[in-house]
Amino acid sequence: MTESPHPLLPPGTAVLRLGGDGRTGGAVQVGGVDGADGVRISSAGPGVDALLRRLDGRRSERQLRGESVAEGTPADVVDDVLGGLRAAGLVHDLTAADLLAIDPGPAAAARALTELPAAVPRSAAGGRWRDRRQSAVVVDGATRVGTPLAAVLAASGVGRVHVRDRGSTLAAEAVVGGVAASDEGRPRSLAAADAVRRVSPLTELGPLPPGRSPDVVVLCRPWAALDPLTAALHRDGTPHLVATVRGENGVVGPLVLPGSSSCLRCADAWRREDDPAWPRLATQLTAREPVPSGATVTCLLTALTAAVQVLAHLDGDATPAAVDATLEFRPPGLLPRLRRWPRHPGCSCSGPAGGAATGQRGQ
Repeated sequence: MTESPHPLLPPGTAVLRLGGDGRTGGAVQVGGVDGADGVRISSAGPGVDALLRRLDGRRSERQLRGESVAEGTPADVVDDVLGGLRAAGLVHDLTAADLLAIDPGPAAAARALTELPAAVPRSAAGGRWRDRRQSAVVVDGATRVGTPLAAVLAASGVGRVHVRDRGSTLAAEAVVGGVAASDEGRPRSLAAADAVRRVSPLTELGPLPPGRSPDVVVLCRPWAALDPLTAALHRDGTPHLVATVRGENGVVGPLVLPGSSSCLRCADAWRREDDPAWPRLATQLTAREPVPSGATVTCLLTALTAAVQVLAHLDGDATPAAVDATLEFRPPGLLPRLRRWPRHPGCSCSGPAGGAATGQRGQ
């Protein structure tokens, strides 16, 4: 038997009365503001009002129909209202797996309801919120990008977000959504954990248990992509994403999916082709601890863009934009520039040598 979906009308959806007072009927408009699609219900009495209030994601469609019929609302009216709301994309169908993955307690449930519409498709596809709650992301670098990114991922439902950093916090690293100026001198990993905990108290923050691999590792140090240790991520088959600020420019990508995309060595090889002096320059870039950099808006835009890429991968959406590419943000305009980094024919990463080295690089 097919599981009955649990319809959710997001709490922020406008429900506006066009006539009547809810007791005597009259038309009601659901959604349809700011250019979005909406639904007008021409005869919306107490039964329809009650039905709209019950669309909280906790009740199955079967239960909704039963409660409404018991109160005198015909089943075909219930079906027509739900059908219209679905056709307009206003209702999100949760599954039992999604509901079981909501943390207990009214505060956690309220936070989840604000995130679920973005995490769950508008038709019952099964357990996307549950998948996020069971995912683990490692953020390497409690930087002005890394810590806000970790907080956004946790608030978006990722069940375990571990920030890895051995340094001490500098006052210049304070940023909205990240570490605070009062964290100066504290271990960065602890300051970052507190930043995540402020927005998502129940997220797991510790290192992954033995035998558990992260679903994604995000490299947030300015030149972490040049670290020889990142080769181990590719060898282990761990998806990894660069998300950082270099100088004043934000960079997101490449998102490396070992075995199916270009790798960080590919991008490095293309750089060497463009500039034979690149290896000497790269050595100097990684020889010292970088100072905090990037305006607040650049850091936060970079963190949010990286979060979109990570969540798209975890949710199993179409290929994220940062696969085989970087998204770059340069002040003052900060409009994204897409640069493509296809597989390099001389790289040893998996896949046919040079088979994917097509398209316009650096465009």
